[in-house]
Amino acid sequence: MSNSSAFPDWHGTTILAVRKDGKTVVAGDGQVSMGATVVKGTAKKVRTLAGGRVIAGFAGSTADAFTLIERLEAKLEQYPEQLARACVDLAKDWRTDRYLRRLEAMLIVADKNQIFTVTGVGDVLEPEHGVAAIGSGGNYALAAARALVDVEGLDAEAVARKAMGIAADICVYTNGALTVEVL
Repeated sequence: MSNSSAFPDWHGTTILAVRKDGKTVVAGDGQVSMGATVVKGTAKKVRTLAGGRVIAGFAGSTADAFTLIERLEAKLEQYPEQLARACVDLAKDWRTDRYLRRLEAMLIVADKNQIFTVTGVGDVLEPEHGVAAIGSGGNYALAAARALVDVEGLDAEAVARKAMGIAADICVYTNGALTVEVL
């Protein structure tokens, strides 16, 4: 029996990061689904780390994501004030460690100045336009945020909330129960 048939088909995350005018926001919806059933609507998939200086949001397996976030926290302690180095080191370990490379999750990690998408295949990607998204509704949130980020009068938090609302209207695995963290 393969792994994919041994476990339920879990879906349901949209994580969005927006940086605008010196403010960084990471927002995540609260929906967790198994097949066509909503299992939980208020999951918290966005966390503050490093004494509130870093925000991380995750998509994928919760246990796997928590393992990665714990490893990221250790890297942030090892490399304080060096978010890029901590993310690259985590991605390297994730790709090369026999246990870690089996983890099924993705992370968005941000501080006041940078946003990174970190994956298990070794990617540490910094977005070109100050907007990044992951998860089942990530492309919808990303497109909406890219369209809204240059609108006058909308700060980073307003862009994130509106874009997440659009994603929730389109993606059945995304809801409007948001966790929003701001730096």
